[in-house]
Amino acid sequence: MSTAITTARFGLLRTIRLGMRRIGFELRQYFRAGDQVFFTFLFPTVMYLIFATIFTGDVGQGPDQVSMATYYLPGLVAGGIFLSGVQGLSIEIAVEKSDGTLKRLGSTPIAPATYFIGKIGEVFVTAILQIGLLLAVAVVLYGVELPADAEAWGRFAWVFVLGLLACALLGVALSSVPRSGKTASAVVIPVVLLLQFISGVYIAFTTLPEWLQNVAAVFPLKWIAQGMRAAILPDSFQSAEPGGTWDLGLIAIMLTAWLVVGIVLSRATFRWIRRNG
Repeated sequence: MSTAITTARFGLLRTIRLGMRRIGFELRQYFRAGDQVFFTFLFPTVMYLIFATIFTGDVGQGPDQVSMATYYLPGLVAGGIFLSGVQGLSIEIAVEKSDGTLKRLGSTPIAPATYFIGKIGEVFVTAILQIGLLLAVAVVLYGVELPADAEAWGRFAWVFVLGLLACALLGVALSSVPRSGKTASAVVIPVVLLLQFISGVYIAFTTLPEWLQNVAAVFPLKWIAQGMRAAILPDSFQSAEPGGTWDLGLIAIMLTAWLVVGIVLSRATFRWIRRNG
C-alpha cells in the first residue's frame, strides 16, 4: 500500500513539475503569435483607450463621483479576463488540435493534466500582465485613482482568480466546438463579443432590458464584471446594481459553480484528436 501511495505521489509531483515547465514554452508560443497578442492581450486596453477618450465627464453623486475612465475600468478588466480564458484558450487549443500538435503530444507520455497546467499557467501570466497594463494606462493617462484599502484588493484578487479559472476551463471545453482551426475564430469571437455587450463590459448593465439581464446572469462574465465593480468603484455605486447591492456571496457562488461546470465539461470534451480524426 505504501509503495502504491509513494508511486502515485511521485507521479503527481512529476506531472506538476512538467506542467510548470510547459508554462514557459506556452508563453513563448503565445507572444510569437502577433494576431493573438492583439486580439486577446492588447484588445481590452485598446477598447479602454477608445471609451475613456470618447466618454468624458463624471458619473455618480456627491463625494463618490468618479470619472467615466474610472467607471469603464471594471468592465474592461472583466472583459480582459474573459478574453484571456475563453477566447484565447479555446482558439489556441482548436488550432493545435487542427494542425496536429495535440495528436503529436498524445503520442508521447505527457498527461493531459500536464498540458492543462501549462495552458492555465499561460493564461494566468498573460492575464496578470494584461490587467497590469490596463490599470497602468488608466492611472497614468487618465488619472484614475485605484482603491487604497486591502479589502477592495482582496475582492479584486478572489474575483480575478475564480473568474479566470472558470473562464480557462470553459475555454478548454469550447475548443471542442470548432470543426477546424480555420473556423475557430469565426465560432468563438461572435459568442465572446455578444456576451461582453450584454454583461456590463461596454454598456451599463442596468440599462439593458430585464430579460436580457436575466440571460446574461446565466453566464460568468456578468458576475466577474459585477465583482470588479465591487472592487474598484465606491460602495455607493452598488445601489445601481439590479439587487441594489454588490451581492458578493452570490458572485462567489456563481463563479464557483461555473468553475465546477468548466472542470466537468473540459474533462468530458478534451481529446488529443477529434473523435472523427
